[in-house]
Amino acid sequence: MYSVAQVADMLGVSKETLRRWDNSGKLPSTRNPMNNYRFYSKGQLRQFEELHFIFDSSQRQDITAIHAYKTIELFAGAGGLAIGLEKAGLDTVLFNEINKDACATLSANRPHWNVQCGDIAKLDFTPYLNQIDVVTGGFPCQAFSYAGKKMGFEDARGTLFFEFARAVKETNPKLFMAENVRGLLSHDGGKTLENIRSVINELGYTLLGPHLMKAIFYRVPQKRERLLIIAIRNDLANLVDFHWPRPYQKIYTLKDALKAGELFACDAPPSPGQNYPTKKSEVMAQVPPGGYWRNLPEDIQKAYMQKSYYLGGGKTGMARRMHWDEPCLTLTCAPAQKQTERCHPEETRPFTVREYARIQTFPDDWQFKGALTSQYKQIGNAVPVNMAHELGLSVVDFLNRICVAGKASPAGVPP
Repeated sequence: MYSVAQVADMLGVSKETLRRWDNSGKLPSTRNPMNNYRFYSKGQLRQFEELHFIFDSSQRQDITAIHAYKTIELFAGAGGLAIGLEKAGLDTVLFNEINKDACATLSANRPHWNVQCGDIAKLDFTPYLNQIDVVTGGFPCQAFSYAGKKMGFEDARGTLFFEFARAVKETNPKLFMAENVRGLLSHDGGKTLENIRSVINELGYTLLGPHLMKAIFYRVPQKRERLLIIAIRNDLANLVDFHWPRPYQKIYTLKDALKAGELFACDAPPSPGQNYPTKKSEVMAQVPPGGYWRNLPEDIQKAYMQKSYYLGGGKTGMARRMHWDEPCLTLTCAPAQKQTERCHPEETRPFTVREYARIQTFPDDWQFKGALTSQYKQIGNAVPVNMAHELGLSVVDFLNRICVAGKASPAGVPP
């Protein structure tokens, strides 16, 4: 059985949409006779093609790297992607990040990692030519000047995607993987993505996707979406298929993140965190678990929202308190920001740093450096570790099958 909140998350629609579908007969719910709560049976969801994975009961494949595959990670941040790829068995030989606090975080947790802190434009990747299997990273989404019908590699100069592409050109990996926000799909009317595609073609790679991944399907207790761009070198693109990570049937909640259970062996450890100002705390204390500004008395709504009260849109992030039994909303770079508040489900405060990290599935021993605001920002910008692990396993699986087929040796190893 699935609750309204779970089905809404799985389908990527609002609870209000499900209520409309219920009333119209498109997706009628069943009522629990004890509390009158609505729920859906597994069979009712079979009509949705994107949910067919919940009917797949086959055993998950055990994937282990059969060679020491080498990677380079760019725009590495605080290490969410890096930890996941490490767990999958990939050996990252070079990290680049410009933020000094994030670099300190990487070096403090993995002193043996080769962390190059600074401007990517100043890095020379040519010593790694044909020595790298995979290049990864999350380049910031920047608008390109649109030159003609297609933009070439040189036209991308001045953008951080150009530097990512340059690293690919100078190393010649078997594949590269970039993650970004969902908005890249529609950025600049789709021109940005089309230009990225044309540069990838010029480099001699075949683009897969783009592929939108919902973190809740990959053991992450958070409603987070990331756009994945994977491209395979043309000489390998038609030899074996790349298999995207297979979704898990269980969706984890905030309780799974912060309390002892399947995801973590103990409750979230204590750590520093921000606090609300007194006036804001008095308002937030009146919001029930899972509620937001509409659950406040109208006079308090108007006083708290001010001009925003009269604007359009749902403004569902304002005065928002999380619920133990639902995945957390996407974490932002600041937990107490008025437009995107993420209040603790019981206590009237933002999440602590350690709770933030738990929701992103960082291990408890991963320490973050810098001021408190910097730590929140590093965590909020990260790729969830468990989702990164699943992506890493898919990459390892692809490289294994390429090697077994005898079509390509691990980078740096003669055939």
